Amino acid sequence: PNTVESYVRDLVALARFAEARGIAVEALGRRDLEAFVRSLMTAGLSPRSVTRSVACVRGFYRFLALERKLEESPAADLKAPRAWPALPKFLDLDEVDRLLAQPDVSTPRGLRDKCLVEVLYASGMRVSELVAVKPGDLRLDEGYLTCVGKGDKERVVPLGQQATDWVTRYLRDGRPTLLRKRSSPWLFVNARDSGPLSRVGVWKGLKTYGMTAGITREISPHVLRHSFATHLLERGAELRAIQMMLGHADLSTTQIYT
Repeated sequence: PNTVESYVRDLVALARFAEARGIAVEALGRRDLEAFVRSLMTAGLSPRSVTRSVACVRGFYRFLALERKLEESPAADLKAPRAWPALPKFLDLDEVDRLLAQPDVSTPRGLRDKCLVEVLYASGMRVSELVAVKPGDLRLDEGYLTCVGKGDKERVVPLGQQATDWVTRYLRDGRPTLLRKRSSPWLFVNARDSGPLSRVGVWKGLKTYGMTAGITREISPHVLRHSFATHLLERGAELRAIQMMLGHADLSTTQIYT
């Protein structure tokens, strides 16, 4: 679903580019498409995002050619800039401690947020995995949970004692109040309609807590994931173990932390 959302944004951007030039999308030529790619780069998109957009455009015109809307694709060998791997951004231990101290645990919402941040940092989960967790996925007596990651692959994620304690407290004192006698299949619920928290909602909450903690560098759920992996590696954890906890299909993806 996230990939589909991204491709929709890419195609909308292409349609707006064509509209600005007064040309139908199907009539854009090779030079037009190269100009489109340059416009993405000058707009500040990362090389990785531009690469994804170019792949989307190639697929779109290949589809038009297969459907015989065009004789041939003008994007057949359209190239993207080389996507150099960016080094992960992460917080130091003091910044993590300050972030964890921000939620007001005397309120149900604050208790939920405290539990959420503790689980994010203790597990290294992706935010899309976190918001999809259900109470039935928890194995608190054993100190782990199960989640479904990319490619619908299920994995076991250790939690650690501190995160486990906060999940237990949230389930007892926070979640029932937020639900107001309603039912919900999700662990982390919003107070408005008992639905799951959105990825954007989690990101905005982290940004707010980061600001109140005086953290000036970029902060997001993925920065906490990077912090989890970096701090484990610094303390001697094996790369293979970190790979399994992060749910990376290939060890080379995990090796960027070295």
